[in-house]
Amino acid sequence: MARYELLNNVTHKELRVATRFGPEFGDDIGMLQAFPSEYAELQREYPIFFRKDRESGQWQSVALLGFEQRENLFLRDGRWNAAYLPGAVAKGPFLIGFQEQRIDGELRKEPVIHVDVEHPRVSFSDGEPAFLPQGGNSAYLEHIAGVLRGIRDGAEFGAAMFAAFDSLGLIQPVNLDVQLDDRHRVSVSGLYGIDREALGALEAGPLRQLNQAGFLEGAYLVLASLHNMRRLMAEKQRRLREQDGPATERAA
Repeated sequence: MARYELLNNVTHKELRVATRFGPEFGDDIGMLQAFPSEYAELQREYPIFFRKDRESGQWQSVALLGFEQRENLFLRDGRWNAAYLPGAVAKGPFLIGFQEQRIDGELRKEPVIHVDVEHPRVSFSDGEPAFLPQGGNSAYLEHIAGVLRGIRDGAEFGAAMFAAFDSLGLIQPVNLDVQLDDRHRVSVSGLYGIDREALGALEAGPLRQLNQAGFLEGAYLVLASLHNMRRLMAEKQRRLREQDGPATERAA
């Protein structure tokens, strides 16, 4: 169970974070949350879809990693085989919380970093240090701070963008049912995408509003990301051949 603490260089001066990858760190997942602030990077390698959060019922975007709940086709031999690591993974055991601070005589909620000390990546002997020996932030922690800012900004921007897409009827269910070969078929339910025809049919007013809000680029990046389904399918087919190979040889 997660146990978050406000990160500080006294209590957590020896804290380190494992940066390798594997099922032991929870990396064996079929999809993860994606944020509009990283769409430009994500769309080069991952298919991006929408789904409704089960708890809040709100729209969120996700990067598809595999065709099964515990299947990550980017994960292999302790490596994440992509040039860009999604923020939801890169942040590791950290998240942004808020703390009331008095600034210029006024109480404000300021963003602060918290760490889940029960996270499997957390260690006090192995991995990247959070702090320098003198107490300053390490280069790794500075990188994490940037990742967390991107997630925070992307989440806020995304809420407005998804609402705009939904109000214009641009979010539609996706039938993800793929025949990989003669014996293997996969399907993923609950995913949605941008309706290309509906987007192309928008009148000048709504189209201009989307563009002025910065949402139009997001819609086209999501559409462009779907070309990565070919890569995902090819990797799935390759792993199925590896899996079926020994059985085929025994049968022969």
